[in-house]
Amino acid sequence: MGETSGFLERPDGAKLAWRAVAGDGPTVVWLGGFRSDMAGTKAQALADWAQGHGRAYVRFDYFGHGESQGDFAQGTITRWRDDALAVLETLVEGPAVLVGSSMGGWISCLVAGAAPERVAAMVLIAPAPDFTEKLMAPEMTPADRAQMAATGVWLRPSEYGEPYPITRELLEDGARWSILPGPVNIDAPVRILQGGADPDVPWRHALELAQAIRGENVVFTLIKDGDHRLSRPQDLARLTAALDELCA
Repeated sequence: MGETSGFLERPDGAKLAWRAVAGDGPTVVWLGGFRSDMAGTKAQALADWAQGHGRAYVRFDYFGHGESQGDFAQGTITRWRDDALAVLETLVEGPAVLVGSSMGGWISCLVAGAAPERVAAMVLIAPAPDFTEKLMAPEMTPADRAQMAATGVWLRPSEYGEPYPITRELLEDGARWSILPGPVNIDAPVRILQGGADPDVPWRHALELAQAIRGENVVFTLIKDGDHRLSRPQDLARLTAALDELCA
């Protein structure tokens, strides 16, 4: 069976794009990274895995991302967390296994904290909790800070394309959702895949999250030569193996 697709309307009228594969539960839910979308390599690999294994799967784009409506520059951690909770409530029946990549790892932790009864397990790929405050803000030069003070926006360079706007509101809102140093009140099983050569999320940052999670069933896998995306065939194999374990 192929994927179905549609749009989930939010209270302000913005529509979130989603795709879903029908199958057995728990439903695997993809939560993408900052400025990424549900058409990426990992999200598509999971769709293929779900169809091949008869598993239920949902992927979506946050407000201002991919096929969803909205101005990215108006997005915040609060907004994207609420998007994920709306998807979980509206499109997922029963328990879910959250798969969070980069920012999606942080969002996954926030979702699990808000709706622990819905989260059966989590797989986090290069998770970036508190990235606005602990990884992004320290990059700002005096000139960047002057730009933000004058305009409310910092155009942050990206290795993946054009510079993208970082607003004062995003940084201030992100600080309100800080979860480190913990404890992070999650008891569900968690598997973390982290590249040792990741230029965006240092492996020690992801390890700090692993140590902060309250539950004991946490496994941290360091892929020494892995980058931030972890989208190579061998990386995808580790991802699906983790899901095979958690969905069994």
